[in-house]
Amino acid sequence: MRIAIIGDDSLPHSTLVHAKMLHELALYYQKNGHIPVIISPGKAAQNNKLIVDEIDNITYWRFRSGKLRGQGKLKRAINETLLSVKAWSAIRKEIKQQKFDGVVYYSPSIFFGYLANRIKVTSKCNSYLILRDMFPQWAIDEGLIKRGSLVEKYFRFFERLNYSSADCIGLMSPKNLQLFKKFNGDQYKTEVLYNWADENAFPYKSNTLGLREKLNLTNKVIFFYGGNIGHAQDMGNLLRLAEAMKPIVSAHFIFLGQGDEVSLVKKTLEDKALHNCSFLPSVSQEDYKLILNEIDVGLFSLSAKHTAHNFPGKLLGYMVHSLPILGSVNQGNDLIDVIHAAKAGFISDNGDDDIFYESAKKLATNEELRKKTGESANELLLKQFSVDSAATQILISLTNRE
Repeated sequence: MRIAIIGDDSLPHSTLVHAKMLHELALYYQKNGHIPVIISPGKAAQNNKLIVDEIDNITYWRFRSGKLRGQGKLKRAINETLLSVKAWSAIRKEIKQQKFDGVVYYSPSIFFGYLANRIKVTSKCNSYLILRDMFPQWAIDEGLIKRGSLVEKYFRFFERLNYSSADCIGLMSPKNLQLFKKFNGDQYKTEVLYNWADENAFPYKSNTLGLREKLNLTNKVIFFYGGNIGHAQDMGNLLRLAEAMKPIVSAHFIFLGQGDEVSLVKKTLEDKALHNCSFLPSVSQEDYKLILNEIDVGLFSLSAKHTAHNFPGKLLGYMVHSLPILGSVNQGNDLIDVIHAAKAGFISDNGDDDIFYESAKKLATNEELRKKTGESANELLLKQFSVDSAATQILISLTNRE
């Protein structure tokens, strides 16, 4: 099968987990005799509407697009709105010459519904939406978008287009599936599709970036957060934990990434004199993998205001590297049950600061606990979050002609 895979960011320069996930999906399909093509935004300054290149023998179609991240909210909204239009303008001749047998598209962004539908109709094939983020719902929960406003109605229009363009929608957990049906009823075909990682896609497990030496952390237990630093993550939650952990002299926190809350992190580290913390800007995917070889605990946080039950992609990297997981989530998130049942880490409700602290303290002071919990995290990855199972599940949907 010739399969189009659409995402809003891509390797080699992306630091986002989903760029790596989509590349691993393409590698799996290629290994099994299919022809994947990853379609993603290129740069606004590129000379041609479409640039075609390859990474690991996977073909990438990069269409000219405005920058999506590190912009003001209005400019980002405009550039995202234009994604499908610019993409279709760049690739339509290619598709008419050689059609696809299936379309896989990833959300966020919510603005690829039109593109997916045009490819689907032109090629007369099925489409599959990998839905990881119920936007604009989470932004409404956070108070970033006013309920009932014109802005909400604008985003809701594209959200519906996004959903209606899919023959099947994959949600990241059972509770997310329940929540989706609560908002949308049974008008869309849906199923649970867990996030994935390829255990064999991390070839440098014995190498490091020398981060411990650079930051003088040779004898420290490193708690690491790497990824998007935004409202959805509630970085204040992790910063409160870091402040509470100051008396545990063996523990050190590293926050790495980019996003709307970077200034909050930097200001808090300075104002509260959190000398047990370091902030680092985003790095390449290859450097990120090397950093994971040097840390001891994988951190994550989800805002307490969320109604959706996200499974952050960064957890997959932690699992691949056999790292214990320490996190804080919105109430009722089924990620708690998944991680605790596998003994792969410690997850608590956002707001239960005492429990969060006690869990962190246990991991900071018990090397054997870290080792056993990390091994369990890796076992959970192989059992439930493999690229093989996700790719096969998507392929079944794409070939279903009911």
